[in-house]
Amino acid sequence: MTRQRLQHLKRWQQRLTAFTCGVGHLCAWFSLAMVLLMVLVVVLRYMFGIGNIALQESLIYLHGSLFMLGAAYALALDEHVRVDVFYQHFSPRKRALVNVLGTLFLLLPVCAAIFGLSFQYVVRSWAGLERSDNGGLPLVFLLKSLLLALPALLTLQAVAELIRHGLTLAGATPPQEALEDEGDAWS
Repeated sequence: MTRQRLQHLKRWQQRLTAFTCGVGHLCAWFSLAMVLLMVLVVVLRYMFGIGNIALQESLIYLHGSLFMLGAAYALALDEHVRVDVFYQHFSPRKRALVNVLGTLFLLLPVCAAIFGLSFQYVVRSWAGLERSDNGGLPLVFLLKSLLLALPALLTLQAVAELIRHGLTLAGATPPQEALEDEGDAWS
């Protein structure tokens, strides 16, 4: 592989990861919003006797968004759940091989299944602009759209991971160095 081709692949990997990290950083603010809204819900209910269904549902929307949109960010930072009994002792090339195989045979098929199984469900929700009853938020169709956003973002990051680990297998930058460089870009 030519040096120019390697640089081109590295740039694509960095762009995809930067996009995923940008979404992840946005999601981090959802945590703060959830805490503030929860305090508001509790204060309104127990100090003033005011219940607001839309406000309570907004917590569900934020919570769902945080996890569904933040999963790819966890993958980008290599913070996802992994059984490290053997993996932690592997060389960078062997780790890259495990990651490539895991991405190809586990992550991408699961993303395809989630997307395929959710697609009609989300389309039906959008067709009727599904809303919540009894004073809730009129945006249920947007909440259900997260079922498609999750596999889409995970697939984008999976492509970035395949590039990154493929470069490692080709003798380029090891995965840890790429992650540290990416972390520095967001500091």
